[in-house]
Amino acid sequence: MKKFIVAIGILLLGGLIWYLFLKSYDYKVTFKAKANVGAVNQTIKTWNITLDDGKIESTEGIDALNQTLGFADSTHIYHWKLSVLNDSLTKIQVYAKDKDHSFMNKLKIPFKDTDFEKRTRKTLLDFHSKLKEHIGKIRITMAGKDVFGPTYCAYVEVSTTQFGKAQGMMNNFPLLSNFLVNNKVKLNGLPFIEVTSWDKVTDSLKYNFCYPIIASDSLPEHPLLKYKELKAKPALKAIYNGNYITSDRAWYALLNQAEKTKQEVTGLPIEVFHNNPNMGGDELLWKAEVYLPLKEDSDE
Repeated sequence: MKKFIVAIGILLLGGLIWYLFLKSYDYKVTFKAKANVGAVNQTIKTWNITLDDGKIESTEGIDALNQTLGFADSTHIYHWKLSVLNDSLTKIQVYAKDKDHSFMNKLKIPFKDTDFEKRTRKTLLDFHSKLKEHIGKIRITMAGKDVFGPTYCAYVEVSTTQFGKAQGMMNNFPLLSNFLVNNKVKLNGLPFIEVTSWDKVTDSLKYNFCYPIIASDSLPEHPLLKYKELKAKPALKAIYNGNYITSDRAWYALLNQAEKTKQEVTGLPIEVFHNNPNMGGDELLWKAEVYLPLKEDSDE
């Protein structure tokens, strides 16, 4: 009996040491969202920009982020973990820590609802509200397999971020439309982007902003404008409705679909735009066809 009591005491002491000195967080919050992991990841980053003193310190793939939030009397550290529950449901776990008052929080939390816990819940409720609002403004419909192209196009190369994708298009649209029309080039379809590089950790992006045209021997020259032919590309397809700033949410949905169905894809989306954002209107009526090309040796 004495040995048993000693063993229990050692276990309790070990647990206490772990809780006070080794546990990496003070408070954990778990909730769910009707969105894919990529959409949640991007919404966290967009929400962070709106905060007075928020900073994304690091990312570990699209399913883990480290964030600091500055308040008047403390700095909070959030470690976000995102996990897939199904195609359209994500589990969100936030491991929160007060950088300068962690030890006192751990002493108080078992016995009272601390100011740290209240502030953490309030902050995450604000995020949840923003996420819910965003989800209500977009719609993604999976459309199975399809083929993009073939087409001949004029294009401009753009380097930007995922968030800056739409602005890059707006900046170059006058060149692609006005210059081509003024030089009597025959347009032959809807404008689209062809992503050529996508870093999912840094959100950096390179793409060709393209306008389909009728090929000719006398196409006008411009220092920023290039021409090329795109061959037909078998692809997974989705229809995106919403602001084109966030059409990359469909990219993640297609990546999830490819993984679920074990189809190899290039990971470099193509988006075809049916609306001119400058015309305004109900964003849920804006439409983009989003293609994720299959690798050439992938089964069709």
